[in-house]
Amino acid sequence: MDRRSRPLYLFFKTHLTPGTRLTYEDEPVEPEIEEGAEEDVENNNEDAADPLVVEGEEKEEQEPVERPRKTSKYMTKYERARILGTRALQISMNAPVMVELEGETDPLEIAMKELRERKIPFTIRRYLPDGR
Repeated sequence: MDRRSRPLYLFFKTHLTPGTRLTYEDEPVEPEIEEGAEEDVENNNEDAADPLVVEGEEKEEQEPVERPRKTSKYMTKYERARILGTRALQISMNAPVMVELEGETDPLEIAMKELRERKIPFTIRRYLPDGR
């Protein structure tokens, strides 16, 4: 396959809460527990304090690390179309909206507003021509 004809893959990392489900299934998905794992859960000491968390100390929000940019800072029309379509689908399936709604009901319009305000919860990963 020629390097120029290699498809562009986008990976989206959503910032939704773990309890948020984007499916229509009625039954909650429960993780499978291995046979020996039940004993480990019962033997855990719940009274032990977490050494990393000090009482009364608030967690500070971490700023994203600024790395040198290897690709263009501009979004292509294909990336934009895929991001808007994916986010509109999530919004139509009752995902939390990251902007204030002013009467908008169309999921695509809401996704465009999120993108315009840079509140869309996605990370775009671009592959370089050498595969990195």
